[in-house]
Amino acid sequence: MPSRILIVDDEPFNVDYLEQELADLGYETISAVNGKEALDRVANQPPDLILLDVMMPVMDGFTVCRLLKSDDETRLIPIVIMTALDGIEDRIKGIEAGADDFLTKPVNPRELLARIQTALKLKQAVDRRLGQLGKIKDHFAKFVPEAVKRIVAANPDAPALAKQERDVSVLFVDITGYTALSGRLPGDILNALVERYFSAFLDHIHARGGDINETAGDGFMAIFQALDVRAHAMQAVDAALALLEATRSLNRDASEHPLSIHAGVNSGSALVGSTRFESMRGARWTFTASGAVTNLAARLAATARPGQILVGPETARRLGEGYELESLGQGVLKNIAEPVEIHGVLRRTS
Repeated sequence: MPSRILIVDDEPFNVDYLEQELADLGYETISAVNGKEALDRVANQPPDLILLDVMMPVMDGFTVCRLLKSDDETRLIPIVIMTALDGIEDRIKGIEAGADDFLTKPVNPRELLARIQTALKLKQAVDRRLGQLGKIKDHFAKFVPEAVKRIVAANPDAPALAKQERDVSVLFVDITGYTALSGRLPGDILNALVERYFSAFLDHIHARGGDINETAGDGFMAIFQALDVRAHAMQAVDAALALLEATRSLNRDASEHPLSIHAGVNSGSALVGSTRFESMRGARWTFTASGAVTNLAARLAATARPGQILVGPETARRLGEGYELESLGQGVLKNIAEPVEIHGVLRRTS
């Protein structure tokens, strides 16, 4: 879709000129003849960019700019203020009002194009990042309530959001060679690729009773809990095996840029609950588990090879005979005081 540009100027000649120039460049335009009308246009049909004159009846351009930049709903719309040749004072006032850029009257077509392209590219980059954050937020919104329900079911007398010592299994999943991928692929392609895989992964985690704690560029952490301590260890390992299979399936459809993952699982007692974060947009709750169990799961994931699932000794003990495990002996892991008995999960046998 062509970008929509709002032209705000009380001189019909200036509006006609800009409309013709922008139409030739492939942009859609709307217009307003004063500041009050400009605010109404933005409220009813938000533009991608605003070309804003300074001296206008009813409401001047500085006031319009200040109002739009002080509103969370409109502050990210780029505003380019149009000033006269000697408008140094106008530029200072525009900067104080929050203007993103300036155009000198009479407008030069090449400068017009350059200013617009620069402002729109920045806005598109911001919009993409906000879109990615929004999708992650949506995933958290789905998973955290399920985590709270499980806490309440297991201990109905405890406060639902209070952190408690609970027996859990923690799964860490990382993308193999993410640093090399980020150096080889453009950022937008890499983000879309990871988003596609992680979207499938999160569905598998949720289907097996896991709760997502957080995602980073190259991995995420999931927490599994159940009244039967053996059950959540099996759920975590089953989820890891499902992610390996999902990766192979996705790679068949994305052979140009196939991904590989590796994982670590550990079970035991951890401090589990929801953490509240305050931001300018309000409060957010994130479900988390902390302690030695989580730390060991992370270290196992960091040690695993591409396509490998490593589990700690307690998880291996709980899995029993339903899984084929490979004993890898004692391992010395970073920030873990004692050597750890490590097992690799090969497959589920029953």
